[in-house]
Amino acid sequence: MTTALYLPEENIDMIAATSVLQQQAADIRTKTINWASYMQSQMISEEDYRAISALDKSRAAFLAQNSSQVVKTLLNLVSHLSKDSTIQYILVLLDDLLQEDRSRVDLFHDTAGKLKQCIWGPFLNLLNRQDGFIVNMASRILAKFACWGHETMPKSDLNFYLQFLKDQLASNSTSYLQEMALLAKRTQTILVHTHGLHGNSKDHHGNQYSPSLAQLQHQHEQELVVSANESYRQVPNSSEQAHQQESKCAIPNNEYIQSVARCLQMMLRVDEYRFAFVGVDGISTLIRILSTRVNFQVQYQLIFCLWVLTFNPLLAAKMNKFSVIPILADILSDCAKEKVTRIILAVFRNLIEKPEDSSVAKDHCIAMVQCKVLKQLSILEQRRFDDEDITADVEYLSEKLQNSVQDLSSFDEYATEVRSGRLEWSPVHKSAKFWRENAQRLNEKNYELLRILVHLLETSKDAIILSVACFDIGEYVRHYPRGKHVLEQLGGKQIVMQHLGHEDPNVRYEALLAVQKLMVHNWEYLGKQLEKENENQKQGAAVITGKA
Repeated sequence: MTTALYLPEENIDMIAATSVLQQQAADIRTKTINWASYMQSQMISEEDYRAISALDKSRAAFLAQNSSQVVKTLLNLVSHLSKDSTIQYILVLLDDLLQEDRSRVDLFHDTAGKLKQCIWGPFLNLLNRQDGFIVNMASRILAKFACWGHETMPKSDLNFYLQFLKDQLASNSTSYLQEMALLAKRTQTILVHTHGLHGNSKDHHGNQYSPSLAQLQHQHEQELVVSANESYRQVPNSSEQAHQQESKCAIPNNEYIQSVARCLQMMLRVDEYRFAFVGVDGISTLIRILSTRVNFQVQYQLIFCLWVLTFNPLLAAKMNKFSVIPILADILSDCAKEKVTRIILAVFRNLIEKPEDSSVAKDHCIAMVQCKVLKQLSILEQRRFDDEDITADVEYLSEKLQNSVQDLSSFDEYATEVRSGRLEWSPVHKSAKFWRENAQRLNEKNYELLRILVHLLETSKDAIILSVACFDIGEYVRHYPRGKHVLEQLGGKQIVMQHLGHEDPNVRYEALLAVQKLMVHNWEYLGKQLEKENENQKQGAAVITGKA
């Protein structure tokens, strides 16, 4: 028996009037299939012909009296027919049957079991088809079979299906970004063309200006939300034809991203499926997509997926290892949609409430403070919301974060900042007292924080992060006697030296200071060793003189 988290059905919104899938389904319902020709060609049996014909004419009455035959016929047709338009029609019919009455999912499971037929196989096979509607409608039906009945999807099929959903999300978001890149290129062409025809425009002060690319992108994004399948209407020249062809490939994928996300929303309501999704590295994919610019509806759906994952205490405890808090904090600071704000606050609340280890909850609070969530909460407190949940969550989070700030040591604050990967010139970095007292603590947990600093130097493109990381490594070496040796073991010395030629002058400066501290540390260490040897020699000479 599947244990699904109870949530209001409107959160899932499986029937969306704006969905491309639903628009196409509405058109398919109006079509008629010549089932007689299939029977005459011996492509379907007479029994299946009678059943599907009767189902077309009086669905409710025939289904009530012949439920087993209907299940058998639909599974036969899905398994053995191949024409796209026919498969589309059967899938819409089947989906409508399930949507009308969820208990029919168990009817399919039970009947398939009696017939010794696999209910999953025919629909999983359809995921490999070329037709986008067939693929996504089959996926939708699989999600209902997996979530609405008493039987769970078998593990091997589950991993395949979740991997499919993850890959679809990734490819759809890539298509979206490709489309925006094409728009940027087209916009630049338009700007050049406008400049050639009219010259630059001027404002009332006589200053030249041209439209902002960001403004044009934002305008086009809104158009995409309204009509995802509307392509650019322009007359292509020979160099643009290849881009148009690529756009034709990308846009159909992008149309279905909301449908894919809805299937995942359903699946992750079932606790048994959550760890399987983590097992296919699903959380990383959600975070990667959320870190790009996607429209608010997709944002909401993917954050909803994170939210339902956090109802599992073990997953809630591990969630910020995927940088969930920094990404959602960024979205919270920019979002204008109340539904997105609500779901982010709900995720944050679960990250504090659900972990069984109180130290994990504390770490999450500190991470939120570090990511400026407290500031956003103070802004939200000034607004009026119709949704009482938002107000309650804002009050809860504000109290918890305020308490965590009071208990926060300077090292806790520093450690949280480093783990977040978002270094900035906060006061602790420049505090000599902090480094005298805490430099050695960078060795804790197998040099965890030092390893992160080295990793940031190796991977980050942000000049501020690189500058701060160089400075911190220099201070560590300056205040910890074995710091240079440890840094060399971790490969950090070479990476710091590579930044001596960085394009940003601030990074070059901090890298140079860090290298100087490394060299000074060498001389200081050598000087201390020489002083120690001299003292030993003097003591030895004194002993000999005394004996003499």
